[in-house]
Amino acid sequence: MNVLVVGSGGREHALAWKLAQSPELDELHAAPGNPGIAGLGRCHPVRAEDTEGLLDLCRNAEIDLVVVGPEQPLVAGVADELRHAGIAVFGPGREAAAIEGSKLFAKKVLAAAGVPAPAALAVARPPCVVKADGLAGGKGVFMCRTAAELDAGLKAAAALGGRTLIEEWLDGDEVSVFALVAGEDVVPLAAARDHKRIGDGDTGPNTGGMGSFTPVAEVDVNALVDAVQRPVAAELARRGAPFVGVLYAGLMITADGPRVLEFNCRLGDPEAQVILPLLEGDLLSACAGAARGELRPLPISGRAAVSVVLAAGTYPESGDSGTPIHGVREAEDSGGLVFHAGTARRDDRLVTNGGRILDVTALGDDVADARRAAYAAASLISFDGMRFRSDIAQEAARV
Repeated sequence: MNVLVVGSGGREHALAWKLAQSPELDELHAAPGNPGIAGLGRCHPVRAEDTEGLLDLCRNAEIDLVVVGPEQPLVAGVADELRHAGIAVFGPGREAAAIEGSKLFAKKVLAAAGVPAPAALAVARPPCVVKADGLAGGKGVFMCRTAAELDAGLKAAAALGGRTLIEEWLDGDEVSVFALVAGEDVVPLAAARDHKRIGDGDTGPNTGGMGSFTPVAEVDVNALVDAVQRPVAAELARRGAPFVGVLYAGLMITADGPRVLEFNCRLGDPEAQVILPLLEGDLLSACAGAARGELRPLPISGRAAVSVVLAAGTYPESGDSGTPIHGVREAEDSGGLVFHAGTARRDDRLVTNGGRILDVTALGDDVADARRAAYAAASLISFDGMRFRSDIAQEAARV
């Protein structure tokens, strides 16, 4: 089977790495890919949102299955155009992807499906949460405990354009829960926890994610998928927008039960970097089956995984480009998995090319073991200005 992975980040490198392990794979292609993916297959200079370019690539490379990694092309309807051309796609069409593309739409679906979510507020008063309605790369949510934070959050959300939501403040533990979906058929996948803020102790602005770990103690994945993804998938199908792909629910586990904070229409980043290495089944076979409307379980290892993001010194305000990166091979030789998130090749040297540069993942018998191994591998990598959180999975490792 010839497979095309769409995207260029750490999640897409993790997807390509796992897909490349399938005995069903003949050729692996990526658009546009990155230097890490280039070690597994062939990368093509086609943007993820370039529908015509993707169609031409699929025809020329005789692609049998397209796996779309990032949310932007899904929300833009790339999967629809590929399917209309007769190409199998793992990823939802535009109408189903609106579950991530519009938080207001997601609210309506949740209400119709009877799934609990934070209450919308007519008046903005702290403490509350301010959200930009559309896509914001993980940076469109503002936690506002004080009047000053609320004022700053409202301005930042408005600067992103589009509509703004105000929601009640909830207390509890956040968890990301993933399920494979094909119409109304749903198969639980895994749960992970993402560290979204830039600084230790969850300080500073939100980012696309600074690290993650799995499993999450005392989280019943099957029960949460039954309560959230199944009714939402049924509601989307009822609306004539059946979902195909990974449906990711960001939840707050409160004293009154789970509440859906957000939906994503794809694997998380950096959650994919800890979930995919623990999959014991054939990811390619599962994705191809889902594209045909046939779901099958993907067993998850009983081990643990931790991923630490190495970011540019100016992230999340800006990224870095052209700075040489050292130590990746040494980190891999130590047993770490190094997924490329924002890198490039210049004059045969690996250099920075983004905000989040590398994701260093390690496995262990428990979270504490995986955490030690991940940080040991990360310590072997360096580039000027490199920053990372030192407390990824710290609390979980103490359990």
